[in-house]
Amino acid sequence: VTQNNLQELKEVWDQWDDETKQLFYCEYGDLPYLLNVKVDKHLFRALAQYWNPAYSYITFGKVDLVPTVEEYKTLLRCPMMQTDKAYSKAINVSTFLKRLMSITGMSEQWVTAQIKQKGDRLVIFPKELGHIDDAVSDLFDRLDKMVTLVPIILAETFRSLSTCRRVGEGRFIGCAQLLLAWFYSHFWKVEKVSYRVFSEDYSPLKEFVATPRRDNISEEKWMAILQSLQDEDVEWRAHWMIPDEILYRYGDFNWVPLLGIWGAVGYSPLLVLRQYRLIQFISVTQGLAQCDFVYKCDNYKKNVREISNA
Repeated sequence: VTQNNLQELKEVWDQWDDETKQLFYCEYGDLPYLLNVKVDKHLFRALAQYWNPAYSYITFGKVDLVPTVEEYKTLLRCPMMQTDKAYSKAINVSTFLKRLMSITGMSEQWVTAQIKQKGDRLVIFPKELGHIDDAVSDLFDRLDKMVTLVPIILAETFRSLSTCRRVGEGRFIGCAQLLLAWFYSHFWKVEKVSYRVFSEDYSPLKEFVATPRRDNISEEKWMAILQSLQDEDVEWRAHWMIPDEILYRYGDFNWVPLLGIWGAVGYSPLLVLRQYRLIQFISVTQGLAQCDFVYKCDNYKKNVREISNA
């Protein structure tokens, strides 16, 4: 696990005044708090070894858990929520040009020349931003349209964990900080929920960043701790999780397909109903694997259309 160097982003954030920061919070939620989350490499490596690629959840002995759309939305305090429909459309050349011009700060002539030269797998090298794959440009477009990034974050998290688990190694490509914040929330026993969680100003991530934690536990020790977990050790519903509607299925699917940046994956919230303080039962998962594909495989466009039209 290698954590990206976020120093430049921190410096940019520190240069903003309070009014600008508040505007950012209002528009994009609590993402900035993730800049101050240090990734515990030993814990993360241990977590990854308990990931179940077949069902997209983590299994510790008899304990099954998975980050859900609702939990990540609450952690990030996303201002918009549009998870009831898949985000997919054919690329409009004119829109794509404008999008790349906005990201790179270059002229239309330069962008057009790069597209002709690189073809479908365009890679941009702007001076300030470094390397950007063309798939990432869609991410910027979604931010401008205030479409939540939670399904994308979950999709790439699940896909990367599955890849690392299957091959036994590899580089995790996802938001490790958010995953660890979610993990600790389920193992932080709370005797009495503070009234503050019902306040509009309450931020789970802000509280997480301010809470000191040990970072000297070895991977082997974490493995032993996780393997011995029992039901009573788990805070099944995080203390900051307010009861609300659950996205547990999508269209004709008995699970939720998630479209990421480079591929898709399916997950079933019905497998972890205890995280909503509901009675757990054995859920139907037949066909779940059909939602697991990359955007380079044969017929991937057909798969995306089927998900969009479900």
